Amino acid sequence: MDGSGARPPGAADLTACDREPIHLLGTLQPHGFLLALSEPDLRIVQASANVPDLPGRPAGSVHGASLRTAFPEAEAVLAHYLSQAQPLEGAAFLTTLALGGGEGVRSYDLAAHRVGDLVVLEFEEVASEAASAQSLDALYPRLNAFVEGLHAAGSVAELCALLASDIRHITGFDRALVYRFDRDWHGTVVAEDGNGVLPSYLDLRFPASDIPAQARELYRRNRLRIIPDAGYEPVPIIPSHAPSTGAALDLSQAVLRSVSPVHVEYMRNMGTMASMSVSILVDGALWGLISCHNKAPHRVPLQARNACDFLTRIFALQLAARERGALAEQRIRLGAIQARLLAYMAEEEHFIDGLLNHPEDVLALVDAAGAAVVTAEGCRLLGATPAASEVRGIHEWVSGQPVGEGLFVTDSLGEDYPAARAFADRASGLLAISISQKYASYVLWFRPEVVQTVSWGGNPSKPATADPDGGPDRLHPRKSFETWKETVQGRSLPWSGPEVDAAKDLRSAVLGIVLRRAEELAALSEELQRSNKELEAFSYSVSHDLRAPFRHIVGYSELLRSREGANLTETGRRYVDTIADAALSAGKLVDNLLNFSQMGRNSLNRVSGDMNQLVEEVRRKTLRDVPSGRAIRWQVGSLGRVYADPVMLRLVIENLLSNAVKYTRDRPEALIEIGREPDRDGEAVFYVRDNGVGFDMAYVGKLFGVFQRLHRVEDFEGTGIGLANVRRIVERHGGRTWAEGALGRGATFHFTLPLREGAR
Repeated sequence: MDGSGARPPGAADLTACDREPIHLLGTLQPHGFLLALSEPDLRIVQASANVPDLPGRPAGSVHGASLRTAFPEAEAVLAHYLSQAQPLEGAAFLTTLALGGGEGVRSYDLAAHRVGDLVVLEFEEVASEAASAQSLDALYPRLNAFVEGLHAAGSVAELCALLASDIRHITGFDRALVYRFDRDWHGTVVAEDGNGVLPSYLDLRFPASDIPAQARELYRRNRLRIIPDAGYEPVPIIPSHAPSTGAALDLSQAVLRSVSPVHVEYMRNMGTMASMSVSILVDGALWGLISCHNKAPHRVPLQARNACDFLTRIFALQLAARERGALAEQRIRLGAIQARLLAYMAEEEHFIDGLLNHPEDVLALVDAAGAAVVTAEGCRLLGATPAASEVRGIHEWVSGQPVGEGLFVTDSLGEDYPAARAFADRASGLLAISISQKYASYVLWFRPEVVQTVSWGGNPSKPATADPDGGPDRLHPRKSFETWKETVQGRSLPWSGPEVDAAKDLRSAVLGIVLRRAEELAALSEELQRSNKELEAFSYSVSHDLRAPFRHIVGYSELLRSREGANLTETGRRYVDTIADAALSAGKLVDNLLNFSQMGRNSLNRVSGDMNQLVEEVRRKTLRDVPSGRAIRWQVGSLGRVYADPVMLRLVIENLLSNAVKYTRDRPEALIEIGREPDRDGEAVFYVRDNGVGFDMAYVGKLFGVFQRLHRVEDFEGTGIGLANVRRIVERHGGRTWAEGALGRGATFHFTLPLREGAR
């Protein structure tokens, strides 16, 4: 196609077709007549010129007459239609009426709809023999077979072929086509059924100008349209404009509406004298058409047309279900790829490495041949891409575009960015996402050019010509429908909706990771501030808490030396015991302080391990220091596997279990429970619960602090560092700690550890 935009001298202004008011032509097809009635008295204010003469009711007398006077047969059925609270949208079939008498009796299908403050009543003449041959009873077996065939069809192509076949056999047309619109409103014949009288159009494409925008809107609003004879003489509506409004009658929903002269000439050029179309609507949008043609004039009774409309609606529902199913399967597949990429990024210190180290998944996410990650640090290429300098050029160009939702997508990059034509074989399609709200950082995906040969039903660049005798506003449709082939270059395969959505979701995830990393840096700053305070507390505690034990050591050593001398009495032995106890207390304090200080410096050595086995080992060790007379009942649930540093995790379990044993020693029977709650938000949640002395929740904020004690040291021994170690270890693993309790009613300590794929 010539994309220069130039027009040869004398060429028609083809946009005139788009502006033609085809719903306001003011004429009807002659196989019926029309009345426009004003409410509430149902007086006839407009009528088509072909209203028949009836006995005692000459056609010339209908204007200004009431419906009761002019057509009493229709009054009752119309009154019932108007009495409905919500009349059906569009033309509604009311009944079949017989007008006239004797040998001059004629049958009409009666339909009605509203247009503003008018009621439009249409009488379509019926050939009784044709109607009986295609009654609902006669059509039912085919309708039933069609529904069964829909379930058996294995693809959308089979569905379309089944529809074309059944529509043609119901209507008796020479040819029935299923015509699908693309995103540019060009139409392609995707299925066809014919008897050989008319040529085949299967797989041919027709330009959007063949069905202008306002015609497509009418197809959407009025699903079924029939032209029994393209050689008809239009019947005018008298008067042409409504007396009350002065406007032409809107015939958008009229069954008998005349069609544009351009369309009638188009049919003649195709070699067809009769046609019928049924709109295929999917979710309210025009997906395509059933287009039927006949070489000779051809009438289709209303019953058969209604059956075609019914079949098409069922087909549209099945089609929508198939297409939704295919999209859902694609979304699930792409969602799995996206989940893997997120896991890779989460494991890397620099999340971008999670993408760069897994190029196969990056490309598979949107079915691309190549990709590039462009940040301030550099340009990294994956797969088949343009050169780095060319990618940087694309990056600079995209950065300057108005990118809605941080995304840019095209399957014809060379049309928007002419420099891309030089590397169309690698980047005719571009899908780009911005991964920074502050810097021009992008992930770019590329698709290569796919050269296609498209078969058009005639030259699409010449859809209409001007009439040299009729003036510049009189258009003729194109006359040639011979196959015209075009080679399409510079385009890639289009990006599907799920692929674009997958890219959007990845962008949201990356921005979330960036935000989370920023929050982690802020949390780290807070951690450093807290560590400084802890170091101050540590210095103070060392100078204060260690002072008394060493005083004991010095004091009792002096007493031992001055009073007992070389011979130790029973008192001397007591002094020695005191010295030993004080030294032991000081040693424990120093050990715990050292452990706490080392928690922030030691590197984590994570492995997957059995949590139940670790708890059992710690439990057995803890019981060694428990007096034999104590009654302790243990309840250990299924704890599963965890991914953690076993040495550090052991310290967590030791501290929590030893605390549980210590603070339940005044109970007749201690109950200690270790369990795992359902995983949530990517974390394994564990708890240790006891029925001991508990604590006041007003002081829960102090519980995990260094040297914070909620019970007197005279009642329960300890250094006040154990729970601080628990929190520090869990947080080093990326988890959380919290506690719940009540005085005299026990306590529950919770901690979480991040899940790892395969370690559940």
